[in-house]
Amino acid sequence: LSSSLDPPGTPFSSAGDLEYSPSPLLCAFLKWQNIITARFSSYNGGGMNGTSTMMDFLEEPLPGVGTYEDFNTIDWVREKSRDRDRHREITSRSKESTWALIHSVSDAFSGWLLMLLIGLLAGSLAGLIDISAHWMTDLKEGVCLAGFWFNHEHCCWKSNTTFTDRDKCPEWKSWSQLILGHGEGAFAYILNYFMYVVWALLFSLLAVLLVKGFAPYACGSGIPEIKTILSGFIIRGYLGKWTLIIKTITLVLAVSSGLSLGKEGPLVHVACCCGNILCHLFTKYRKNEAKRREVLSAAAAAGVSVAFGAPIGGVLFSLEEVSYYFPLKTLWRSFFAALVAAFTLRSINPFGNSRLVLFYVEFHMPWHLLELVPFILLGIFGGLWGAFFIRSNIAWCRRRKTTKLGKYPVLEVFVVTAITAILAFPNEYTRMSTSELISELFNDCGILDSSKLCEYVNDFNSTKGDDLPDRAAGPGVYTAMWQLALALIMKVFITIFTFGMKVPSGLFIPSMAVGAIAGRLLGVAMEQLAYYHHDWAIFSGWCSQGADCITPGLYAMVGAAACLGGVTRMTVSLVVIMFELTGGLEYIVPLMAAAMTSKWVADAIGREGIYDAHIRLNGYPFLEAKEEFSHKTLAMDVMRPRRNDPPLTVITQDSMTVEDVETIINETTYSGYPVVVSRESQRLVGFVLRRDLIISVENARKKQDGIVSTSIIYFTDHSPPLPPSSPSMLKLRSILDLSPFTVTDQTPMEIVVDIFRKLGLRQCLVTHNGKLLGIITKKDVLKHIAQLANQDPDSILFN
Repeated sequence: LSSSLDPPGTPFSSAGDLEYSPSPLLCAFLKWQNIITARFSSYNGGGMNGTSTMMDFLEEPLPGVGTYEDFNTIDWVREKSRDRDRHREITSRSKESTWALIHSVSDAFSGWLLMLLIGLLAGSLAGLIDISAHWMTDLKEGVCLAGFWFNHEHCCWKSNTTFTDRDKCPEWKSWSQLILGHGEGAFAYILNYFMYVVWALLFSLLAVLLVKGFAPYACGSGIPEIKTILSGFIIRGYLGKWTLIIKTITLVLAVSSGLSLGKEGPLVHVACCCGNILCHLFTKYRKNEAKRREVLSAAAAAGVSVAFGAPIGGVLFSLEEVSYYFPLKTLWRSFFAALVAAFTLRSINPFGNSRLVLFYVEFHMPWHLLELVPFILLGIFGGLWGAFFIRSNIAWCRRRKTTKLGKYPVLEVFVVTAITAILAFPNEYTRMSTSELISELFNDCGILDSSKLCEYVNDFNSTKGDDLPDRAAGPGVYTAMWQLALALIMKVFITIFTFGMKVPSGLFIPSMAVGAIAGRLLGVAMEQLAYYHHDWAIFSGWCSQGADCITPGLYAMVGAAACLGGVTRMTVSLVVIMFELTGGLEYIVPLMAAAMTSKWVADAIGREGIYDAHIRLNGYPFLEAKEEFSHKTLAMDVMRPRRNDPPLTVITQDSMTVEDVETIINETTYSGYPVVVSRESQRLVGFVLRRDLIISVENARKKQDGIVSTSIIYFTDHSPPLPPSSPSMLKLRSILDLSPFTVTDQTPMEIVVDIFRKLGLRQCLVTHNGKLLGIITKKDVLKHIAQLANQDPDSILFN
């Protein structure tokens, strides 16, 4: 993860570590050896030993010891222990001098400074993406003569046109007006259609080629991978500088192409890239993987904050949906990062209306208790659509992975974009950007609205102040209804094939669009029902003739929340995000009713949300904290070796040579090895990681005199008795974990799974009467859970 800033192939090393080589000056420090060894033992340093006469060299951490290889899981317990030791040392030193006190204060302040930088960078990039995407989306339809860098809305700000003709200002020219000199007629329509499709194809092809050529990790939403990374998995380069640059550029291109995708999910990935890169400025976060994941949790909150203009919703999203380890300190810092990011985006003001999102709305009319029935119906629709979408999308993505389709990502993007653009242009509700569509659907019709959705038969005698009464639908509303119905069908199916392609693609906006369309259709139907049948029992008492009873925009908002909840299974954070979007506290109950209904309905059909389903599809080793383990199996049923397997590979504490250990390393691919007293007794001493062992042995061969293939490696405090003529011995006690987690063979697996979840373990050793029996790794636990759920255990791909 962190070495994404290094050139490819460069091993991760802790910058600033010093390497000590044998020197006569060290003799003066031999009396301090025990103190220094104790101080650095918690850092898992590589020890070196001079000769068999116990002439020990100073033990120091070696570059690379204590770090992790790609596609491996971090050891949360070790990382937290190292951070506590570091903090304890800084605190104890702070009393010694003023400089040490300043260092202690700066260390404590560095976390807040990092949050400030993440908020500023994430907010700035979000503003840049919003402005660019808005301009390039309008570029498909025309260009501004006053300045090609203006989008349609900004171009017409200074125009003297009337309010009803505000979109037809002389400064803005469609492509047919620019090329043919007029914008009317069949040929002008065909030319505009052609230019729309060409621009869409150009943007999407540029996006997929940049992703394929420079940063393959920049595709998709990024949230499944970020969830996996936050659980402790390492995917090097996923949050690196190339991924950030390419994701930012291609996200603008993908959104502008008109594909059925959003920028909100990828903005979380962009913010996490910012967090990971800025971690390199601070030693505390650069050298500790667990601390860095606390920063990434806060960065995810900042990403949602700028995506929806919802700082509190962002913090709750990070807590509910993506974070694995979320201490109270991270909650405060997430809140601060989200606040700074939202403030930065507000300062940029990308939409020119002092709002952080395009579809901010305000409703004024209260809702009635009886309206909960249609709100719950929208929740049922959202749950059904969410379950249908997840199953269909996962089936399509699995087909992409297992057939030749996956070998042609550029062709797939080309075909899907062509189909989307050809179907979208004739319908004005699919031609506009999805954010604008949601804005139009959320909108509560006013007197000056010129949208088709607001073409009611006006009776101005009954208008009271700003509130318009429920009115009979005019021809424009009926036209808009069937156009929206067609748009709904298109969005439902085209999103299935779009999400998961090799371009940045978020799911929040398309899901909200589907729900908003369904909600608006239901809202208009309810409005007309109340207008023509206000004397019915269900309307009498709260909806008299000439009153403004039903707000169709509110139904659109509730539908959007229901569909988004059905796909992602978010509840609390979803309601808060929607309430921050609309600024209406009184609509929390309808939103809660729809969100809970959609989750219940979707969970009844399938337990997984879209992100968890994609994690399982990709085989990431993610142990879901929300799932209950209810099977009655024991540790001995899951541990390796099983019956008829070769015995467990172990290292003895003081009887194996360098050559023996190198043979074990070369013949096996395990991430670590148990250390025992002897092969006969099998009494457990500790656990040593493969990476630490390789680095320490290689370093000793290069820099320590007398280390040969026949040198004995020992993990004890004192060297074993050997003849005087034997070669120098190698002491590696400092890289040995003397407190590995162990369980007995009779421990129920539900307890073992709980230990893995809550402590973030990589492996757990199994003993019987104090003797080592076997080992359970995180991968073994995941395979066991998959097997019990009648899934393919080999779908867990990574170590």
